[in-house]
Amino acid sequence: MKKVNALELRQSMGKVIDQLLKTGEPILLEKGRNPVAVLISIRDYEERFVEKEAADRRRKIIEDIENMARSSYSTESATDIIHEIRNS
Repeated sequence: MKKVNALELRQSMGKVIDQLLKTGEPILLEKGRNPVAVLISIRDYEERFVEKEAADRRRKIIEDIENMARSSYSTESATDIIHEIRNS
């Protein structure tokens, strides 16, 4: 993984972005020789974060629907319910 310090990034932003677009490999951003961030392509971002968030939301919705369906089940038989209605 290529490393770029903050000063180099400020001075050569266009060059760094061109390299990211060309190789598609993440670029480690350092400040004072300490890693502080990673630059990734928009494609990687969408695959890793946007699609994951959407999948998580879909799973949550399905789980909520299943929970609502379970809670609406009655343990009484249809015959018992009809008898109860008739006797009311």
